[in-house]
Amino acid sequence: MNDISRRRTLLPDATELPGDPDLAEVAEKLRLMRLLSQQRRYAGRPVPRLPAKAEIVAILSDVVALLYPRHYGPSGLKPERSDGLVAKMLPQLRDRLARQIELEFLLAETAQPDAAHSAARQAANGFMAALPRIRDLHDTDIAAAYAGDPSAKSLDEIVFCFPGVAAALRHRIAHALFGLGATMIARIMAEYSHAVTGIDIHPGAQIGPACFIDHGTGVVIGETAVIGRNVRLYQQVTLGAKRFETDSGGALVKGQPRHPVIEDDVVIYAGATILGRITIGKGAVIGGGVWLTAPVAPGSIVTQARLKLASQPPRG
Repeated sequence: MNDISRRRTLLPDATELPGDPDLAEVAEKLRLMRLLSQQRRYAGRPVPRLPAKAEIVAILSDVVALLYPRHYGPSGLKPERSDGLVAKMLPQLRDRLARQIELEFLLAETAQPDAAHSAARQAANGFMAALPRIRDLHDTDIAAAYAGDPSAKSLDEIVFCFPGVAAALRHRIAHALFGLGATMIARIMAEYSHAVTGIDIHPGAQIGPACFIDHGTGVVIGETAVIGRNVRLYQQVTLGAKRFETDSGGALVKGQPRHPVIEDDVVIYAGATILGRITIGKGAVIGGGVWLTAPVAPGSIVTQARLKLASQPPRG
């Protein structure tokens, strides 16, 4: 039997395909599957509402617009109207964010509505208070990009066009929420940024001032990574875990430091992979394509071994 005949025997004839499905039966099966899933997740308590992903993405976009209204605010915004726009947006954003945080907090098994409402409001207020700090930190990222990339013609170009700078800003927003306990909302924001920029930064990662992610596609920064001041990363850099610790029952131990510590003034070139809770010392330079699982002393230069080509083919 030839390949074409064999494939035909594996595919049903058109006359054997089912007709229109009973959509009521499909809906009932899906309902039962949701019911079983909810019973496993919520252990018999009432099924809570979930935060709205689309609203969280919209809030992220509006926070970016609030921080940089001339770049990401309404089209054609006049500079003299920026202050009024920000003043108007702040209370609206706080209320929208507080509602989403409350929905996240209500997912906890022991959540109480009044306590969740109060804690969410407090977290939203804390985030609003952090906005000047976020803007101040991100301005150092923009300055680092301008100083570190000869192709950059202006600071405005960097704000508009550089994916590494966009990812850093959204990380700083998500990181603030992560620290306030809104970890799911922070993760939604981080994954949206990942989808848009190609740069995957867990919101738990700690990133110091003047971080420049150049090009950026494929960069991965894990949850417990710590990055110091004036660090530059290129595309395809991974700051990952070497292994996952397990408890006596074989379950993963969560929250343990397992990602690298990158000290100040470090440069990590394209494709480098750094794994485990190791420290890359101040001022070190890690070459492209290097694989590291051991600490590096301050000021070191680490590169791949260079291939040596013989001038003549080997004898024998």
